[in-house]
Amino acid sequence: MKKLFRIMAPVLVLVGGIVIVQVLVAAKPEPEKNEEEARLVSLYVDEVQSEMVTVSVVTQGEVRPKTEIELIPQVSGRIVAMSENFSEGAEFLPDTLLLKIDDTDYRLAVIRAEADVASAQTQLERELATHEIKQDEWASGRQKEKPTDFALNLTQVAQAEAMLRSAKADLRKARLDLERTEIKLPFRGRVRERTVGIGQYVAAGTSMGRVFSIDRVEVRLPLTDRQLVELNLPLGFMSNGMVEAPNVNFKATLGDRDYHWQGQIVRIDAAVDKETRLIYATAEVVDPYGLGATDGMPMAVGMFVAAEIDGVSEQSAFVMPRLALRGQDKVYVINKDNRLEIRTVTVLSTSEARVLVTTGVEPGDRVVTSTLPNAVDGMEVEAIPSQQRG
Repeated sequence: MKKLFRIMAPVLVLVGGIVIVQVLVAAKPEPEKNEEEARLVSLYVDEVQSEMVTVSVVTQGEVRPKTEIELIPQVSGRIVAMSENFSEGAEFLPDTLLLKIDDTDYRLAVIRAEADVASAQTQLERELATHEIKQDEWASGRQKEKPTDFALNLTQVAQAEAMLRSAKADLRKARLDLERTEIKLPFRGRVRERTVGIGQYVAAGTSMGRVFSIDRVEVRLPLTDRQLVELNLPLGFMSNGMVEAPNVNFKATLGDRDYHWQGQIVRIDAAVDKETRLIYATAEVVDPYGLGATDGMPMAVGMFVAAEIDGVSEQSAFVMPRLALRGQDKVYVINKDNRLEIRTVTVLSTSEARVLVTTGVEPGDRVVTSTLPNAVDGMEVEAIPSQQRG
């Protein structure tokens, strides 16, 4: 019996403990229920406004020279002189002597050509004198037959005249080759690349470098068909002077500073690019390294710039803060029942401060400008005018 009691005692203690715990839990009073309603999300809103706006078109492009050529000599020879202006990045003025090719052979060629002209002139005069003699002899002979040109020495005169013309042509060619030993250009420009040095022999037709004009630079700007319609310009547009050319505002960021330049659209391609389906407009900036520079910063060739083309006609649009636009074409609107509506809009133009749309909202609609990560269509919210933003 004692053995049985020793076995059952722990079991009885465990059961008793469980019963006591259950009694204590049952006797504990229930916690009071919190009947407070869930708090609504507060959002800042702005009202949509209707305005007549002139929409500008934003695009971008690379600055390139209006005129760029490869410098190729027309005569061969050794380079005997080179200007400091013929260095990569250097500027040169019109008719500046950039290179000088050894002209010794070409001067000798001119002398020989001049001698050939003198010889041909003498031969012509000799044949003319012979012609007069034969003509007089034929007339004094009173012969009835009509003399031939050869008998009167006219054929020989014609041959001498042709030889004189050929000699003069050779002289002009020799003088022209002599002039071509001096490499000059008729425009103000800069050197992009130089591939020769002083003392080097160059053959006619070989490249000595590349240069470009700095009187004007061009920027080819890609446009969609919609942007072209917004500018109210046709395919194949050509500006009739700068009066009709739409203005373009260029911008580039160098370091931590923005630079701006002014230009004009001068033409639009007459065809659509078959690969990108875009239309390209060409803008020009006058004197980009001089008067067209901003704070001494030229609009340099090779620079990548943003471009804003001024619009030409007004149109109606709905205006709202830029913060109201979600993604590409969504806005959050709080209706009169203070419920959130997610709407799709047609964006006309955007800037850092505001966005212009043509559909999806109406004047007076309250658009949300606050951050709302988990927006649900139809959720109840509290609207706070943005003027109350602290």
